Amino acid sequence: MKNVRVEDFDFNLPEELIAQTPLANRSDSRLMVLDKETGAVSHEVFKNIASYLQPGDCLVLNDTKVMPARLYGIKADTGAKVEVLLLKQEEGDKWETLVKPAKRIKAGTELAFGDGRLTAVCVEEREHGGRILEFSYEGIFYEVLDELGEMPLPPYIKEQLEERDRYQTVFAKERGSAAAPTAGLHFTEELLEELRNMGVHTAFLTLHVGLGTFRPVSVDSVEEHEMHAEFYRLSEGTARLIQQVKEEGGRIISVGTTSTRTLETIARDHQGRIEAASGWTDIFIYPGFKFQAIDGMITNFHLPKSTLIMLVSALAGKEHIMAAYKEAVEQKYRFFSFGDAMLIK
Repeated sequence: MKNVRVEDFDFNLPEELIAQTPLANRSDSRLMVLDKETGAVSHEVFKNIASYLQPGDCLVLNDTKVMPARLYGIKADTGAKVEVLLLKQEEGDKWETLVKPAKRIKAGTELAFGDGRLTAVCVEEREHGGRILEFSYEGIFYEVLDELGEMPLPPYIKEQLEERDRYQTVFAKERGSAAAPTAGLHFTEELLEELRNMGVHTAFLTLHVGLGTFRPVSVDSVEEHEMHAEFYRLSEGTARLIQQVKEEGGRIISVGTTSTRTLETIARDHQGRIEAASGWTDIFIYPGFKFQAIDGMITNFHLPKSTLIMLVSALAGKEHIMAAYKEAVEQKYRFFSFGDAMLIK
């Protein structure tokens, strides 16, 4: 599908529907169930999702763990305040970061965090506020980061997070993400156990969420937008399980856009098969995309004109998604990272 316009994915989202805090219980969030063939919508509670899954289905979840990747510090020479978001480790102690205010951070600028417990020097300037910083510290970097860093909540969320763990999934394991794979936040250990007991498989892959999540689409035509590459990994055993489920006629239901992008990258690169793989993906999924890996997905409600609403529109059809989103606004569903969920089946 050519000439897909960013404007086509706009809708009116009242600001009060952007969830600012997580619910007390993860699985108490609402669940909209959307039939991708007919566009029919029904309303549920997330903890009842088992009603829509069958023995032999496979849920694919992203086990990335969010780093406390936001640092507040000062410029060593002037004492001016600076904010740094760690995106990915380049090599050794060099990290790709987003810096604010970027225009004041030139190559050679020195920064200090936590009374000098952590220092950094800018070694390279990149576009869109990107900077390569080389850090210096004593001890273990991640331990220093745990003490000094904050959870990198998206800019739409203004409230402080009371408990760090609420911006992690209960199955988070592989440290390295700049944002949570938020569709997974609705699951509790008990709910996952209930699904396994009824014969639903759970499979875990890793995709570390990076700059693409924070970057708005700044072009008019969707084809011109470039996604930022993110690191993914799928193990041998997990790939075998997913491929077996496919061959036996079970449904592959990805939990979140990150799991979707990983699986579709792998299927694209392996003639439609799911095989063990790792690497960097900049796959951009929008209407016209031919899915090879997944049959359905669980996802949150996304912001207007975002790459994420384009992805779900590719799976369920733009008309169905826009109609469902209109209903979600009317029914006052909660949007974005701490919001409610949608099952596209």
